[in-house]
Amino acid sequence: MGSSVAMDVKGRKGSFVLAALGVALIVGALVSTPSWAPFFAAVALGAFAIAANRLRHQFSPSTNARLKTFATLGGAAAVVGMIVFALLAEVTSRQLTLALHTLLNGFQFGIFLFLVAAGLTLVLGIMNFVNLAHGSLFMFGAYFAAYVYSEIIESFYIALLVAIPSILLLGIVLERTVVRWLYERDHMAHVLATFGLILFSNQFVVKVFGTDSLPLQRPELLTGNTPLFGAPYPLYRLAIIGSGLTVALAIYLLVSRTKAGMLVRAGASNRTMAGALGVNIPLLFMAVFGFGAMLAGFAGVMAGPAEDVFPGMGEDKMILAIVVIVIGGIGSIRGAFIAAIIVGLVEASGRTFMTDVVREITGWFSGAGARVIDEFAQTAGPALSSMVIYILMAAILFFRPQGLFPAKSG
Repeated sequence: MGSSVAMDVKGRKGSFVLAALGVALIVGALVSTPSWAPFFAAVALGAFAIAANRLRHQFSPSTNARLKTFATLGGAAAVVGMIVFALLAEVTSRQLTLALHTLLNGFQFGIFLFLVAAGLTLVLGIMNFVNLAHGSLFMFGAYFAAYVYSEIIESFYIALLVAIPSILLLGIVLERTVVRWLYERDHMAHVLATFGLILFSNQFVVKVFGTDSLPLQRPELLTGNTPLFGAPYPLYRLAIIGSGLTVALAIYLLVSRTKAGMLVRAGASNRTMAGALGVNIPLLFMAVFGFGAMLAGFAGVMAGPAEDVFPGMGEDKMILAIVVIVIGGIGSIRGAFIAAIIVGLVEASGRTFMTDVVREITGWFSGAGARVIDEFAQTAGPALSSMVIYILMAAILFFRPQGLFPAKSG
């Protein structure tokens, strides 16, 4: 026992030294040049994160949980800060604008992925149901809005107002007629059944709407650009960020501040106990599945003006949504949000900078000519950029198999 107390005292002293070092580095960041400020701030965050990690077993459970969260986020922020410092070490004003726009594009794509992944992680976390057809609900949301826009009235807002309740109703009908009969089956049955729904959905939209893409124009108010970081930036991307953050806040308030959210949290933590305490599990499942379908449909409507509305448009989004919930933790809304932002930033940065990174690294280790190096970079860069998200997922799962922020279960 004495040795344990001595170790605790030693750990606290070390943590206080690291915290003092972090404070000194923050002061250094404030008084240093702009190019070195990210470096000092990143190292300071790393010091604080290590200090919090050393202290996370020495206080009350709630305090320890907060310290653990800070250690995780602080460490991640430190890594991001070092990356930013590396990117901004010797860049021109034009390159800086490109980097900032890339980060903003990544944030927008992350918000968009959260809209798709939030419903999926609830369905998987609460219902223990693997729904591969979630991307088809995304597609139907876009098609409902595009049909209203092209055949009834050319108004994006009316198309949105019609598509949201329509996809909610479709989700409820799908849960009552198909999904409900699969709850007692294993995950392989879920995969096979929902894969069949994907095939049926794609053929259905081909038969009804044809193979040509449908138009869904963005509102006139959001068609232009606005100056941002010294260059024009599309207003519609900013609208996606704003609407996505609004939905994320609404989900947070719904889950954490309402009775319905309490039932959702209870179902995610212990479905059997919630049912024993009187929660109407079939009704909860229907509501959760419909709500998830509505979120996917909303994401589909917002994606319509930014890309073509075509059969199978939700399949690639579904793959990325699975990556998001695996990284964030199954059943965790907070995990889905943070993981979606991480995936969005990594995807956008890789797509923009990976070719240049490959060119630089190849130039360091190869004596080939500039033309050969450039040709190799042009080929390898896009291939690596499509892989980096999955490499990130594998790395996170190696250290945290349950994801970054798994939902508490009992």
